[in-house]
Amino acid sequence: MEVAETIQSIRSLIKVARDSGKNIGLVPTMGALHIGHISLIEAARKKCDYVVVSIFVNPTQFVPGEDFDKYPRPFEADLDICQKAGVDAVFAPAPEQMYPAENITWVNVEKLTEPLCGQFRPGHFRGVTTVCTKLFNIVAPDIAFFGQKDAQQAIVIRRMVADLNMPLEIVICPTVREQNGLAVSSRNKYLTEQQKKDAANIYKSLQKCHQMIDAGVKNTSEIIAEMSKILQQIPSIEIEYINIVDAETLRNIDHIVGRVLTAVAVRIGPARLIDNILVDAAE
Repeated sequence: MEVAETIQSIRSLIKVARDSGKNIGLVPTMGALHIGHISLIEAARKKCDYVVVSIFVNPTQFVPGEDFDKYPRPFEADLDICQKAGVDAVFAPAPEQMYPAENITWVNVEKLTEPLCGQFRPGHFRGVTTVCTKLFNIVAPDIAFFGQKDAQQAIVIRRMVADLNMPLEIVICPTVREQNGLAVSSRNKYLTEQQKKDAANIYKSLQKCHQMIDAGVKNTSEIIAEMSKILQQIPSIEIEYINIVDAETLRNIDHIVGRVLTAVAVRIGPARLIDNILVDAAE
């Protein structure tokens, strides 16, 4: 496994792989790798001849007051995980590589970035779309892999790639969960054992949503009210939002028809946690 710290070095590695007829897969990460990331790497290994994992804690997607400075950066452990997972190259640039001067060019996806997390993290998605565009331009992957846990991010990136005619495929892989249903996240490291138990109620509320839709409930306010009851019973949980939206446009809906995304964001102790499910409702 090669480790590239500069744009020039990762491009050189990619060129050798391409010249030998290999297709390229990219798993973009901010490090602090866990089993969710490993599942993305495994998906990339199945579809691609040459797998690149980027490890870059992107400063432009953190809004003021967020956890950029304390975000976990266990780099050596991350490299070990990549090595064992069969990664071919790790791209681990310093911020100065990605942003050598004041950044005045941004990629902004409208509408899809306004609801859900966009309401509470202004500028976040602009940072995500810009850094992903940079990574796609640097690595030039044939396929890039993202997780369903970050559903809004994945939908935004997929639309950006389509609108800008970027020559790559976006694959969205299933959410990986801990045994109690909690979605695996790098930020789970901030939680105590009790807080992790409390956080399992996020998925419990999503399961309740799925059960109600399966039972024929169509009114989103009724479903959201029942989900809120589950979360409000846990004193450590502060609800940021519970929304049921159209799975393509991310617009709020009053009546469930077709494919919907139910998304939740909460704060528990020092952590902000998100989760979601996709449900195909009967007409």
